[in-house]
Order: sequence, then C-alpha cells, then structure tokens
Amino acid sequence: MATTPKLMYRGAAALTDTTLYTVPADTTAIVTDIVVTNTDSTAATFTIKFDTVEVLSGATLAANSTATFELKQVLEAADVVSGLASATTVKLHISGVEIA
Repeated sequence: MATTPKLMYRGAAALTDTTLYTVPADTTAIVTDIVVTNTDSTAATFTIKFDTVEVLSGATLAANSTATFELKQVLEAADVVSGLASATTVKLHISGVEIA
C-alpha cells in the first residue's frame, strides 16, 4: 500500500455547498489539516462537511484572519468533502494523505 501526501483542495469557498474533494476508488484518505483564511474586512462564516456530516458548522472567521484545524479523519472510497462560506473571500486549504 502506498501512502501519498495530497492537496485535497485549495481555493475560494463557494456560496453554496460544493464538492471540494472525492476519495478515489480503491483508496482510503485521511484529512489531516484544514486552513481557512478570510481576506475581507468583515467577518464571514463557513461550513465543512465530510460525507454530509458537518465537521465545522457555521463557524465564524474574523475579518482578515486565519484559522487552522489539525485532525485525523478517515474517509473511504467515494466519500466527499464539501463546503461553503458566506463570502468568496474565504479561502480553503485542505490537505491529507491517500492510501491506495
């Protein structure tokens, strides 16, 4: 089994729930880090879900700030990471490893 570091998503959050990453077939993924940045001068909210289960739900991020989340969440093949924010000035950086 090969373990490969993986950038799962990096970019602006959408205003509606959007798929950010899907675990490939015959693969297990572990989400290890989420970094969320708000580049606007007003606070924003964001939600991250693992297969429809909210992990970070309506979390508030202050203006011009960054929040980091270290975790170890296992996802199976075809599981989805999705998310949304109240503004596109919220940037998401999600990383982990894939085991195939």
